[in-house]
Amino acid sequence: MAPPHRTPPGEIPIRSASGTTRRSLLAGVAALGALGAAGCSRVATASGVKGGDLLDRLRAQGVVRLGIAGEIPFGYIDKDGELTGEAPELAKVVFKRLGVDKVQPVPTEFGSLIPGLASQQFDVVAAGMYITPERCEQVIFADPDYQMLDSFIVRKGNPLGLRDYKDVVAKKAKFATGTGYAEIQYAVEAGYKEDDILIVPDQVAGLNAVEAGRVDVFAGTAVTVREVVKKSGKTEALKPFKPTVDGKPHVDGGAFAFRPTETKLRDAFNTELRKLKQSGELLRILRPFGFTEAEMTKLTAKELCGG
Repeated sequence: MAPPHRTPPGEIPIRSASGTTRRSLLAGVAALGALGAAGCSRVATASGVKGGDLLDRLRAQGVVRLGIAGEIPFGYIDKDGELTGEAPELAKVVFKRLGVDKVQPVPTEFGSLIPGLASQQFDVVAAGMYITPERCEQVIFADPDYQMLDSFIVRKGNPLGLRDYKDVVAKKAKFATGTGYAEIQYAVEAGYKEDDILIVPDQVAGLNAVEAGRVDVFAGTAVTVREVVKKSGKTEALKPFKPTVDGKPHVDGGAFAFRPTETKLRDAFNTELRKLKQSGELLRILRPFGFTEAEMTKLTAKELCGG
């Protein structure tokens, strides 16, 4: 396995913990590959129309292609071979309101989402991608549809009394997180030696490592940690908390990403997203995937891009 801090091909380096990739590929990889082989032909090239004409073209063809990364609960193919996850389900609602009735998944690795968008392999990234200043130099984001804190998986009773990354360092806990997760840099910023971090494929592997006693704690996003411990009688999820980035408490936000030329589509998407937030329907759409009121947000893409 390559070192976790290495940048995936085509994606710019992430400077800090302000939002690296968070999760790695989980279930449904075989199904994703099959779908990808069937539906990964390139979309039409972008036009020179101011604001882009992709929305008009999507309405005409009746289908939008979504770049996903096979990550539960953000965007994946379920056991029945159906596209689901918080981002695809939100996409189904928003694009239907925009006059596009069908969504089609185009699976790829998380690190290939931005390059795939740029090379027109799909129309929009629908993978719960964190908004970071570095990514904002390559794509334009809708406003975030969720915000996210971190959480820990520990053994029942939290024997080491861990609450945050500083506690992990102070108590010399054996620490694990996932491949490419933002939590790697959060731990390093708190003073944990990167070479001592156990890198596992995903939160299920992290849960197993804690249950087996190979590590004291696994760090992940609050929603993934909260969901995965439901399957365990030996562990618990700790109270979500804000990691520290550049000395300040930090909250991440995930959103849909668009090519920089397609501001018309991004703006139309934002208009419908705001309506869903105001009506409370957004939470109804996201709740089946483990999201709660705590993950609803008023953050904007501009704030998270650093502008």
